[in-house]
Amino acid sequence: MWILLGILAIPLIEIGLFVTLGGAIGLWPTLAWVLISAALGMLVLKGIATTGSVSLGRDMKEMGDPLSPIAHRVMVVMAGALLLLPGFFTDALGILLLIPPLRTLMIRLMGRKLANRGVVTQTTVIEGEWQDVTPGAPEQRQTPPSDWTKH
Repeated sequence: MWILLGILAIPLIEIGLFVTLGGAIGLWPTLAWVLISAALGMLVLKGIATTGSVSLGRDMKEMGDPLSPIAHRVMVVMAGALLLLPGFFTDALGILLLIPPLRTLMIRLMGRKLANRGVVTQTTVIEGEWQDVTPGAPEQRQTPPSDWTKH
């Protein structure tokens, strides 16, 4: 329910901010802000794409915890995506996600929240081919027995 309300609220907030801030600063500065923030978002995403695996390996060695660099990367990608979207609210969220101490704080808060939910169980599915083997004398078998069943 809260997610649906959030999805509906974001466009309304953006429209309200466009009308209010656009009326205060004017049309051309508003359009310039939208274009500059979109260019910044593209630069952020391009930077993550070009330096991705090389700097991720280095960051994992420096920090020790393998999840922290990955979480930072995910948040920087989210920041770039938010900056690409036109609007003042999403731009503000994207700029906040680009600040490393705020990202670290958010990662810690999310880690605590997830830790309180309990242990996540994981189911392993192993796919393979099978063949129905009818019991009978070895002479009646069409295929020889496998090496796994030999004693």
